[in-house]
Amino acid sequence: MSRVSVVTGANQGLGFALVEGLARCAGPADVVYLTGRDAGRVEDAAARLGHDAVRARALDVGDGRSVADFAADLRERHGGVDVVFSNAAARLSPGRPWSDQVGAFVTTNNLGTTHVLRAFTPLLRPGGALLVVASSFGTVRHLPRHLHERFAARTLEDVDATMLAWRDAVLDGTAADQGWPDWVNIPSKVGQVAAVRVVAAARRDADTAAGTLIAAVCPGLVDTDASRPWFAGMGGAAEPAEAAERLLDLALGARRREHYGELVQSGRVLRWS
Repeated sequence: MSRVSVVTGANQGLGFALVEGLARCAGPADVVYLTGRDAGRVEDAAARLGHDAVRARALDVGDGRSVADFAADLRERHGGVDVVFSNAAARLSPGRPWSDQVGAFVTTNNLGTTHVLRAFTPLLRPGGALLVVASSFGTVRHLPRHLHERFAARTLEDVDATMLAWRDAVLDGTAADQGWPDWVNIPSKVGQVAAVRVVAAARRDADTAAGTLIAAVCPGLVDTDASRPWFAGMGGAAEPAEAAERLLDLALGARRREHYGELVQSGRVLRWS
């Protein structure tokens, strides 16, 4: 059976490197879907790779219908999927108020994550992997204790409700009074990992028995166009290809039960609380 892989947010940076790595180890019948919101950029990225396994597909993860339709198409064409990297992320710009940026940020990073989880976990074949690219900020240890209970979610709808309430608090200026950290990346990343934990809790026994992995991953600091504006220098940052190799090892390598449903960085589980 051919291996079918999907990478979101893949026209540049880490996502592009993930597609490149998957294509490099692809067999003759394998398929790697390079996806992104802008059809032209996705086509250009696929053309730069010039690999027979790579297929370009416009996909807006912030649009639940777009994600569901793509998943249905994959089911019809391939019967399932083996590797999914949920990597799409909206950029943040220094100097702009968070209230101008948080709407698109939550739609892409958080609702996009739950859209992908809803649509693709039912398609995962035994032994497959679905990895949500997050960061080391994605644990409740980075939040005040009184906010931890908001992420004790049982459903993806609970996670979405928490993230939308936080977004609205940023928009109406009450987030600081509620104790939310000023750096908007922290609540967003916690929400992404919380979503992974919800899905994993419902599937853990069957998935671990089948060797299937669902987890969040932290690639560390990666030298990309999105990260450079936030750092005076990128000393110590990994190149996208280097960071991608670590994530590909997790997706394609031997399974470790302790990784399931957790946030993993360089093979190590980052404690949730």
